[in-house]
Amino acid sequence: MVGRTPDELSGMSSADRVASIMTTDPSDCDRCVIGIGADGMSLVLSIVAGALIVPVLILIGTATRLAAARREQRFAAMRLVGATPRQVSVISAVESTVAAVAGTLAGIALFFAFRPAIAQIPFTGERFFGGDLSLGLLDIVPVVVGVPLAAAVVARLALRRVQISPLGVTRRVTPSPPRAWRLVLLAAGVAELLYFVGRQPSSTNGQLIAYMSGFVMIMVGLVVAGPWLTLVGSRLLAARARRGAALIAGRRLADNPHAGFRAVSGLAVALFVTSVATGVMTTIVAERGEPRTGSVLSSALVQSFDTKGGAGGSKARIPAELASIPGVGAVHPVYANPEHEPSRPDWLPGLVPCADLARSPELGRCAPGAEVAYVWHDLLGPRRASNEPPVWAPAPVDAASVEKLPLLSVVVATDGSATAVERSRTVLEAAFPEVNRSPATVADYESDFRRTLVQWQQLANVVIVASLAIAGCSLAVGVAGGITERKRPFSLLRLTGVPIGMLRRVVTLESAVPLVFVALLAIGMGFVAAQLFLTSQLDYTLHAPGLAYYLAVAAGLLASFAIIASTLPLLRRITGPETARNE
Repeated sequence: MVGRTPDELSGMSSADRVASIMTTDPSDCDRCVIGIGADGMSLVLSIVAGALIVPVLILIGTATRLAAARREQRFAAMRLVGATPRQVSVISAVESTVAAVAGTLAGIALFFAFRPAIAQIPFTGERFFGGDLSLGLLDIVPVVVGVPLAAAVVARLALRRVQISPLGVTRRVTPSPPRAWRLVLLAAGVAELLYFVGRQPSSTNGQLIAYMSGFVMIMVGLVVAGPWLTLVGSRLLAARARRGAALIAGRRLADNPHAGFRAVSGLAVALFVTSVATGVMTTIVAERGEPRTGSVLSSALVQSFDTKGGAGGSKARIPAELASIPGVGAVHPVYANPEHEPSRPDWLPGLVPCADLARSPELGRCAPGAEVAYVWHDLLGPRRASNEPPVWAPAPVDAASVEKLPLLSVVVATDGSATAVERSRTVLEAAFPEVNRSPATVADYESDFRRTLVQWQQLANVVIVASLAIAGCSLAVGVAGGITERKRPFSLLRLTGVPIGMLRRVVTLESAVPLVFVALLAIGMGFVAAQLFLTSQLDYTLHAPGLAYYLAVAAGLLASFAIIASTLPLLRRITGPETARNE
């Protein structure tokens, strides 16, 4: 106690001197409520990393193609002196890798520069210590090596269909039209998540592999299926075109749906991530939020005991004054089940006489003819979606035998008033001072859990903002790259008399059609993946997101159209007559 010496406190009742403080890792503490274990953090942060790495790789590939188109004169000179198309592609990939190394090192340097300021942000409700934001070699080396390596691979794949001639012309090898088989990977990701409904892996690593691979398969499946959806949308646009811009855009998209989708692929992944994160967090908050005032979840006060080694509370120690507290309806001793058969479908850890349970019908009732029932330690069990009291399964023992068993818990049924709950809590704490866990209601635990939910919501918001920002950069680079790659055809159209305004409408439609089609699919798949994850992990049903989600999606789409519009001034500069000139 601050302001008192140990000698002064030693004479006070119920004062014990603390000689040492033990530390325990959350992963090694059995049944300790001390935070989230390291395995749980690994699962969450791995999913976050997977959600961010795919948009980053898409951005790298898009930027590499744009860089190749802008450096065509230098690459053409290499071709004139004997470089092969493969060598030019390798050189371009190496340049992208060098840029990725420089960017990675700059990012790490900026992290250390801004770490003191970042530590002051109450991201989880409290500020960080500097050591919480430290990076070791095992953190830095994989990033420094992995990001450039990924950039090299993605850049090499992005240029596999691009050829640069000795005359300085970047030519694209027209791919074959996409087929419906591109939906297979998307369906496989959904099928994997569906398989684990009711078959949740027991280990953290098993869960990581199961859910992470499913989410990544769906994200990659969106990118793979995108060109086929773009082809479907372009054919619909061309078939219903009433103006020249719509017809040109539809025919051009149908000719090369891969290029049309490439610009919006990052946004599709971002919308999928946003939908999954929002769906999961909205549902958990709705299911695990603080119970309504006056419900049994906030009025039943529970004092639990540790029954390991035969220990536990005794019915004789339950204070008689509990029943006389205003607002207390009944006091229920819950006895420890001596049978250890958790594999039985009706097995529960507690036993309660049915005559005693009948005094609080809101806590459930016994089956007809039963004398003793299997119950949870708090007479509530896992939080019920229905408000209907449960019917507890009968236990094959008699009431007289049960009352000789050690107590598993004491449940005090109150009217939910603060006076009744707090006075009962005080009496129980005084009666069982050796118990290291205070009496609490489900509402008390849920209130603490809500603080944790706020922290997870903050993490989800970071993932959403980061993925949308990366997608915005990818969209801007993709649209600009598409215009640069098609500057010669656009120049020829201008020479034939097509006004610049029509070309701008063509570019807008070429970006808007795949954007709308893929956005709808990404949002839908995000909610499907969230539902399967929630059902498998928590047995929850997806709740509809709030207004903030729809506003965020609308703002993201509007920002996307604004980014597309910001690239349109490039058309006038790069589609002049000199672009169509033959050397």
